[in-house]
Amino acid sequence: MIFTLFFCKEEPQRNKKKEHKVKLTKVDFKLPNYLELALLDEPLPDIKPGDWLSAHDENGQSFDQYFKNEKLVSPLQNKNIIYIQPIGSFTVWEKKIIDWNTKYIQLFFGLKTVQLKPISEKNIPKTKKRIHFGNEQLDATYIIHSLLPKKIPKDGIVIMALTAKDLYPHPKWNYVFGLASYQKRTGVSSIFRYSNENLNEKNYSLCLKRIIRTSTHEISHMFSVSHCISAVCLMNGANNLEEADSRPNSLCSECLTKLSWNLNFDNLERMDEHHLEDDAIILGKQREIIAR
Repeated sequence: MIFTLFFCKEEPQRNKKKEHKVKLTKVDFKLPNYLELALLDEPLPDIKPGDWLSAHDENGQSFDQYFKNEKLVSPLQNKNIIYIQPIGSFTVWEKKIIDWNTKYIQLFFGLKTVQLKPISEKNIPKTKKRIHFGNEQLDATYIIHSLLPKKIPKDGIVIMALTAKDLYPHPKWNYVFGLASYQKRTGVSSIFRYSNENLNEKNYSLCLKRIIRTSTHEISHMFSVSHCISAVCLMNGANNLEEADSRPNSLCSECLTKLSWNLNFDNLERMDEHHLEDDAIILGKQREIIAR
């Protein structure tokens, strides 16, 4: 059986690392004007056949559950940088998108984000590549479990690989756009399926919007945020591109509270250029309420 999967997360392993444990001192934490923020939340639409929740029985994750997670990944004083690891070669416009995505990730999480020098696909063994329906694919599971843990610098809290090649997470699966590991703090995303034509100045914004959504979704997983079933949200799971495109590049009030508490960011600056107007409207409303 062949499966397609948009967002996928690795279950946390039982191996606990004390360095990621945070002080549990803010159980009553709420964002300023939280109730007003919650009024902006859009209810999830009715589940249709083929949607993520039609195939995955998820319980969601409350703030209290997030707060009490003993394996919560949280930045430390000497381990607080997000690293971006490009893999392979990129066209001029693909490289622009990777650079803009890196900039957006820093704004989104409020943490210094550094793009490392690209590494060759030769770092991935031939046994971890395949030709599938005429496309060369890289093994996403190998990348997050074997390749990236060796690449993250000592001051890195998480590392995200970006590639222009297609990805697959398992021999029986068709493809995946993004994959992350909670325990290893690693993830990978691909722009391969985000444009049906050669990228240029007129059409790049849709590809940029999609890779931003995938990257921030997967990095949020690395910061221990589970899929959201409370409202329309960046952290919703999606089974296909159509469902993913119906989700915003913004967090619902509950998921925003989780990351705001964990990462301690004090503003909601986001990119409002590159024709991302719809997302800028939502983020602007959230920022306006928090600023009151």
